[in-house]
Amino acid sequence: MAFVKLEKVTLDYPVLESKVRKGQTPGQPTNAIGGQLTRGKAGYLLVRALQNLSFTLEPGDRLALVGHNGAGKSTLLRLMAGLYAPTFGRVTVQGRVAPLLNLGFGLDAESTGYENIFIRGLYLGMSRAEIKEKIDSIAEFSGLGEFLDLPMRTYSSGMRARLGFAISTHVDTDILLLDEVVATGDAAFIHKANEKLENFARDAKIMVLASHSNKVLRELCNKALLLEHGKLKAFGTVEEVLEIYKNAAGVSAD
Repeated sequence: MAFVKLEKVTLDYPVLESKVRKGQTPGQPTNAIGGQLTRGKAGYLLVRALQNLSFTLEPGDRLALVGHNGAGKSTLLRLMAGLYAPTFGRVTVQGRVAPLLNLGFGLDAESTGYENIFIRGLYLGMSRAEIKEKIDSIAEFSGLGEFLDLPMRTYSSGMRARLGFAISTHVDTDILLLDEVVATGDAAFIHKANEKLENFARDAKIMVLASHSNKVLRELCNKALLLEHGKLKAFGTVEEVLEIYKNAAGVSAD
């Protein structure tokens, strides 16, 4: 059974060659950095990006991550994807994870589009047999045609995003992690990509989505978690958490 479990998880970043502004005390939340500044044992500064988080996700859960810029939403997604290790606590993830966090990650500029389908597919946990089975579908969905035979350095940023999106949404996944994924391209491709993303999210057993669009969160999620400077401030239904966020931050819940 797919599940995600965080137990008293804290994540610190070391800040190298940093200086504390006059009058600023380590441990105070700052607007520029989402977490808290603390001191490590060696005396260097740390950013406490996540602090003492505990929750469990099971099949059927569609979790919205809510919070201000720098609250720790993207960091939490990367932690669940296995890209970061917790400083303290434990993260347990069971099931295949599809992290749609950076559509261009794992793509090589000197390799062709077809070669990059294998490169990113392997990075996302697909086997070579799976990639071979799906490569024609990925190529067709990307709409890049003969450009797939050319090195990616010849692609525009939009073409790279289209290829990354096409590969990522062809992974059979148990746990889907999304960070403000927005399709780019002409109107026809955007419409096709949005439909693909909705189906992809529906097929996943567990989904976690970070977005500043309350409309999207309401449509796709059934639970929500509010982060504030890396701390869990609320966990409940989407409407409950959006209302708490609105009252705390003075923003609209619409």
